[in-house]
Amino acid sequence: MTGEQVPGVEETPAEPTVPEGTEPEPKKEKSLGYYFGLMFGIVLVIVVAFFAAILIVIPKVGGAIPLTVLTQSMEPGLPPGTLIVVGPVDFDDIKVGDVITYQIKSGDPAVITHRVIGFTSGDKGDAQLLLQGDNNDLPDDPVREVQVQGRLWYSVPYVGFVNSAVNGENRSVIVAVIAGLFFAYAAYMVVTGVVDSRRKKRGAGRRATAAK
Repeated sequence: MTGEQVPGVEETPAEPTVPEGTEPEPKKEKSLGYYFGLMFGIVLVIVVAFFAAILIVIPKVGGAIPLTVLTQSMEPGLPPGTLIVVGPVDFDDIKVGDVITYQIKSGDPAVITHRVIGFTSGDKGDAQLLLQGDNNDLPDDPVREVQVQGRLWYSVPYVGFVNSAVNGENRSVIVAVIAGLFFAYAAYMVVTGVVDSRRKKRGAGRRATAAK
């Protein structure tokens, strides 16, 4: 009878046939340029985030001031081009060895950043600081409390040049625009990679379904 299995003979299941036009497409390997661009975008995001943090975010949150070392008076520790971030400090908390930024004259934006080497008293008995550059032979004139702008929080070599390049009222705008462009580029690269990966998975799924 039709459909009956002959005793002692096993039926071999037919191998699935692949419909015409549904042959698996050769896997397309991404070019080296794609991976280079993706990594470049990620690195840019990290670099921009780093600069944004040390130049804007941390100083703004802590009420600090980013400054650039312009002279050799604090070499070798703080050579020219070093970014220094100076934060608020209570005059009574200042101790010998601290690096202090002070205003040279009242109303003058020019400042000096030197190390505290001792204390003295003024004509009225008020406490004053004795400071000297690490690379200087002589100390500065005594510094009064009203002149003190802050104490060194941290420094980053060479980044001061970047700080000077974007210094001024437009600092936040310039850095924000650059950061936005970098983030947009990096986001584009990442999204492109994710979309391409999902498209490949969907294509593989459709081919597997068609083959059943």
